[in-house]
Amino acid sequence: MSDLRNNEARSRYEMDEQGMTSWADYRLKGERLYIDHVESPVPLRGSGAAGRLMAALAQDAKQRGLKITPICGYAAAWLRRSKEYRELLE
Repeated sequence: MSDLRNNEARSRYEMDEQGMTSWADYRLKGERLYIDHVESPVPLRGSGAAGRLMAALAQDAKQRGLKITPICGYAAAWLRRSKEYRELLE
């Protein structure tokens, strides 16, 4: 597993595992981070890769003082379940 990358040119967070990349497309408007879509490659699905990406993304948002507005259903559900990052949900 690699560290979280903020690929600003593509407006997405990325994280590599097992030679594959999971990502979360986003839009940043002011102090609000909109998460439009979260996806992991098929071989990583069910392994927790998307959850690890969300945890790293949420930690980055918290450190930057951002609130998160999830458009993606997965991101919304993950944030609602997270005791540590639920307060970022906007």
